[in-house]
Amino acid sequence: MTRLLALLLLLGGCAGSGPAEPPRLLVFSKTEGWVHDSIPAAVEAVRQLGEAGGFAVDATQDAAAFSDDRLAEYDAVVFLLTTGDVLDTEQEAAFERFVRAGGGYAGVHSASDTEYEWPFYGDLVGAYFESHPPGTPDAVVDVVAAHPSTEPLPQRWTWTDEWYAFRAQPENVRVLMTVDESTYEGGTMGEHPIAWCHEALGGRAWYTALGHRAEGYADEAFRAHLLGGLRYAAGLADGDCGS
Repeated sequence: MTRLLALLLLLGGCAGSGPAEPPRLLVFSKTEGWVHDSIPAAVEAVRQLGEAGGFAVDATQDAAAFSDDRLAEYDAVVFLLTTGDVLDTEQEAAFERFVRAGGGYAGVHSASDTEYEWPFYGDLVGAYFESHPPGTPDAVVDVVAAHPSTEPLPQRWTWTDEWYAFRAQPENVRVLMTVDESTYEGGTMGEHPIAWCHEALGGRAWYTALGHRAEGYADEAFRAHLLGGLRYAAGLADGDCGS
């Protein structure tokens, strides 16, 4: 159910109008930097996960969707492989109001390579991308906290991806997964978080650094990880992510 519909129901404006609508997610994949060739596969995967996971999906690369009226139609916004400065000042303000009023956020992979000059977004995504070693080597991911996005995964999970290092350790978040830097070459963080969540800014926020390769979006384990994060952001699944 969207936040707008919930308000109408509270006011009695939809009494007797039938079943409630499912939560609706806005999937945003605008790029002003690196363009991942996995974007089409990622968008299609989220559409399919929505059909299976109980939420509706609208996908766009148009930043005009970031207005108060348009965002009121959604329960969560997914920054899916975004890069660079993708919103103007008014759009940023509308999105900040959306989150502070309880709207959800999910960020995938290069969502952390986005909006470096906007402090609110930095706090929302949790950490900014700094670098990654060449290629997409195999590495071992450790699940360190229970969450809808980690429950389907083994405690130690071998995965192939682009292993992001961040400018700083994320703060005010609950780390859900780390990558074992001894299992690949080029790690620079030591203790290396790779997925986390928080509720520090009013709404639910979830981020995973995984998702570089198009092939990954067809993988059952990764799709389960992504689905859990999206359902959490949309308010369909609970997770212990702090207050």
